[in-house]
Amino acid sequence: MATGLQLSAQTVPAFQDARLEPIAKKVLAGERLSADDGLALYQSHDLLGVGWLANYVRERRHGNVTYFNVNRHINPTNVCVAHCRLCAFGRSPDATGAYTFALDEIWQRAAQGVAEGATEFHIVGGLHPDLPFEYYLELIRGLKQRFPQVHLKAFTMVEVGYYARISKKSIRDTLLAMKEAGVDSLPGGGAEIFHPRVRKIICDHKVSGQMWLQIARTAHEIGLRSNATMLYGHIETNEERVDHLIQLRDTQDKTHGFVAFIPLAFHPANTGLSHIPNPTGFDDLKAIACSRLLLDNFDHIKAYWIMLTPRIAQVALRFGANDLDGTVVEEKIYHDAGATTPEHMTRAELERLIRAAGRDPVERDTLYNPVDRAKMPIPPARPSSNSIDGFIPETSLTLNI
Repeated sequence: MATGLQLSAQTVPAFQDARLEPIAKKVLAGERLSADDGLALYQSHDLLGVGWLANYVRERRHGNVTYFNVNRHINPTNVCVAHCRLCAFGRSPDATGAYTFALDEIWQRAAQGVAEGATEFHIVGGLHPDLPFEYYLELIRGLKQRFPQVHLKAFTMVEVGYYARISKKSIRDTLLAMKEAGVDSLPGGGAEIFHPRVRKIICDHKVSGQMWLQIARTAHEIGLRSNATMLYGHIETNEERVDHLIQLRDTQDKTHGFVAFIPLAFHPANTGLSHIPNPTGFDDLKAIACSRLLLDNFDHIKAYWIMLTPRIAQVALRFGANDLDGTVVEEKIYHDAGATTPEHMTRAELERLIRAAGRDPVERDTLYNPVDRAKMPIPPARPSSNSIDGFIPETSLTLNI
């Protein structure tokens, strides 16, 4: 949403960091920033100066509008063969707390989301050693059959790579099977940091950074759009952050398939990297601002309130972000890593946060089409909570396929 924002030289602030002055000239002229510019932004301690530039770009694109959606997170299983050091979610099959939902249970949880007005199911989980690819396809078919109006944003590039391996299919054929089953788009998780040095330490058993990008390109080629992420605040350097963003930007130049970018703050609690301190609020706002400035071909930058806290996410709306994500409901992955934020936020609460930041809330669907609740069918009655409380422990897994 262009606003025709015009600024005179007198409007530009006096930067505390002189390195921002040539960058500001590029930003105001609508020119692409270089990797060196990105490194200067990350190295700068003039957070307000960097934030001002990011907010300028944000308002030039979107004016005062801030998006949110009503979505439901579904994590089918936390059993995972990867055992990444960065993760507190994954479990071995016989570990305490390991779970795998039967398909009927997933569909019941989804029905609760529909009753709450969800327009999107966000579906990600562990890399289970025993579940066949067909389990995931049947999960999607069942959701699409029961709730055809809901957008299915399902399975990260990491999961796609794993499904291709266990099914002995090519990446393209795996994605085509997912699309045929009813997947509408892909989430952006698992990107972490693309640099091999970092991945070898924090997520050695996941697909490589280059494979993540290749899977994303293939998905875009067959008409499946996706998000993209970057996990920051662990062992990565500023140079590796910039390299990550530039590789995403280069991919977007070729495919135009990324919908939104989400910087994800690392939560070290209960992970193999628990000795690392949490990112600070300064880090969080810098990540939002730098991504807005470097990713000139991404329409949307999300401030994911689950990881940032609602307060920091709200401030981020003045540092380049134009989206707070959604109502979420029952988020497990980051709460297992020590997140203390709520697992759910109502539409009214999201709208209040956005308005308090001086922005105009707009409910959207997954692809950023505005949602008009007055034109939507009345959702069915909410299912009894007793029907969705349980899960199937690994010792008594039943495959409903």
